[in-house]
Amino acid sequence: MAKKIKQIAIYGKGGIGKSTTTSNISAALATFGFKVMQFGCDPKSDSTNTLRGGSYIPTVLDTLRDRNNKVKAQDVVFEGFNGIYCVEAGGPSPGVGCAGRGITTAVQLFKQQHVFEELELDYVIFDVLGDVVCGGFAVPIREGIAEHVFTVSSADFMAIYAANNLFTGIKKYSNSGGALLGGIIANSINQDYSKTIIDDFAAETKTKVVEYVPRSVTVTQSELAGKTTIEAAPGSKQAQVYTELARKIAAHQVSETPQPLTVAALRDWAAKWADRLLEIETGVIQGEKAAI
Repeated sequence: MAKKIKQIAIYGKGGIGKSTTTSNISAALATFGFKVMQFGCDPKSDSTNTLRGGSYIPTVLDTLRDRNNKVKAQDVVFEGFNGIYCVEAGGPSPGVGCAGRGITTAVQLFKQQHVFEELELDYVIFDVLGDVVCGGFAVPIREGIAEHVFTVSSADFMAIYAANNLFTGIKKYSNSGGALLGGIIANSINQDYSKTIIDDFAAETKTKVVEYVPRSVTVTQSELAGKTTIEAAPGSKQAQVYTELARKIAAHQVSETPQPLTVAALRDWAAKWADRLLEIETGVIQGEKAAI
C-alpha cells in the first residue's frame, strides 16, 4: 500500500516572505527526517534558491521548450539542503502567455509520470504566488492537488487583501473537492498592534493564525549567504520559530472553509483599524510628552 503524501500549498502576495517561509518549513521538515519536495510555482523561479546555496535551477517550462516537449520529470528535479527535492515550474517567455501556465504544465507532467510516488515523498510543498488566485495559480486549490492551504500575511492591508482573495477562491472550490485552509502564517510581526490586527482579521474570516513569525536580521544574513535560517543559523531564535511552525504543519490534520469578507466589508474593517492605529499613535506621543 502506497504511503500517504501530504501535499501543502503556501500562498502569499509577492514580497511578503512567502518563499522564505516555505523554504524554512521545508528545511525544518527535512531535519525531522521527512522526504520533502518544494515545488516553486512563481514565474520568477526563485522559490528554492536558499535550499541550493543561492543557485537557480532549470525550470520545467524552459526545459520543455529546449527539448521540444520531451522531458522526464526526473530531469527537472534537483537536490538541495538535507536531500530536499527542488522543482521550479517556471513561466512563459516575457510578454507572452499566462504566468500560471507553468504550474498547470509542471503538475500535469509530475502526475502523469508518478514522480511523487516514485520518490516516496512524505511532503510536497507548493510555493504559490497569491496576488492573483486565478488560472494556473488556482490549480493547487481548484483541483485538490494540495490537501491543505496556508497563507503568509503581514498586518499590511495589501497582504490582507490578497489573503482575503485567496479565501474567496478556497470557498468557491470547497464544494467541488478543492483544498481547504489550514490557517494564516503571520509574518513580520514585531509590534503588538500587528498581532492584534492579524488576530482580528482571522476572527472576522473564521480562520486561525498558525504561527507568528517576527522580522529578523538573521533571515537577511542567512539569505545573503544563499541559505535558509534553518541551515545557516540552526541555534537562533528565528530558526526555533520556523521549527515550531514546521511541527505545527506536520501535525495539522483538519482544514476548513474560510469565510472571506466582501470588498466593502474589508474596506470598512480596514478603516476601523486606521482609526484605532491613529488613536494608539496619538496616545503614545502624548505619553512620551508627559514623560518629558
